[in-house]
Amino acid sequence: MTSSVSVDEHAARIGRMLAPLLMARASEVVPLTDALGRTTADDVRSAVDLPLFRNSQMDGYAVRASDIETVPIALEVSGDVPAGHTVPVVLTPGTAIRIMTGAPVPAGADAIVPVEDAELVLGRDDDLAGSIVEVRRSRRAGEYVRERGSDLHRGDVIVPLGTRLAPRHLAALAAAGVGEVRVLAPLRVGIITTGSELVRGDRPAQFGQVFDANGIALAALSEDAGAVVGYRGTSDDDPASFEGVLADAIAASDLILTSGGISKGAFEVVREVLEPRGAEVCTVAMQPGGPQATAIVDGVPIICFPGNPVSTQVSFTVFLRGILRRAAALPDIPVRQVPLADALTSVAGKRQFLRGRQLPDGRVEQASGPSSHLVAGMARSDVLIDLPADAEQVAAGADVTVWTL
Repeated sequence: MTSSVSVDEHAARIGRMLAPLLMARASEVVPLTDALGRTTADDVRSAVDLPLFRNSQMDGYAVRASDIETVPIALEVSGDVPAGHTVPVVLTPGTAIRIMTGAPVPAGADAIVPVEDAELVLGRDDDLAGSIVEVRRSRRAGEYVRERGSDLHRGDVIVPLGTRLAPRHLAALAAAGVGEVRVLAPLRVGIITTGSELVRGDRPAQFGQVFDANGIALAALSEDAGAVVGYRGTSDDDPASFEGVLADAIAASDLILTSGGISKGAFEVVREVLEPRGAEVCTVAMQPGGPQATAIVDGVPIICFPGNPVSTQVSFTVFLRGILRRAAALPDIPVRQVPLADALTSVAGKRQFLRGRQLPDGRVEQASGPSSHLVAGMARSDVLIDLPADAEQVAAGADVTVWTL
């Protein structure tokens, strides 16, 4: 039986239906090289201190700060420590050791004199034997010395649970020697478009046929929201055909989206198959996107959108985009208040989602007519103008709610 509900009521229904799925997400271990954009399933802790050892922040000379309190001062260069040096070195008091950035600081040294503050006055860069360096600026103990563990201690959390891994996270993990990470398995979305009139875009359309825009749209919208498309199928208006496609989708998906087949007319194949299985079919007080339905079959939630292409895209944006983005640890796309460029009229009793375009001055204007088949108008839009169900006239300059597309 069809019921009438508000947008908020239907959104809450979908949220409740998907909550168990989102709480029971599977995880998997992937190499760090494959982890970009994935969401951590655990706190990732460091097994090491960072830095791993005391090292130099600058190219220069390792010294004792007490030896260079009075400058200028000439010191014998008693050694050389390049980056990657693996044999411990000890500084003799009253001398200096040339050191490169990242190289281990010699035992006994507690400061680094940058090369800009020192000059080799005897000897050559390629042969330090008998060399003398003149230090022209004193340094305090600890200056330009990176202490072991000053960035991270063993056991510290590098990246917390629920983080969507960006390049900066991968760099920190790699620096700590992490080679693989446990991440949430992405939600696998199955997409079924319905209608005997549908034809793929790579085939010619005969009289009475239309190209399947919704399959492409729902796949792109799902992937843009952080999910992966695990299945795509098309069914004609024969229930047996839909049953077969649905079975394939259930086997390959965590969540299924359908378009079409849920209105009140004849040949409504989705409704015909799913309603006897407990589907909740309703009319949402919105335009476009009135017909909506939800179901759970074999434990897999199914969200059913209307078939007109703009209705499908608007429905996804309003009811599902935020849920999928949060599941993928993507930031929310908040609704905003924007002044209206021109006056608008609306249908009383239905929440309107008009296609709009943001102007350079910050105002928004209607970019397309309200009909749900105007896909080119949708393409010209960059926002949805959200008008309340009780708004029949909205004056120019009034603030309206917009959803960024």
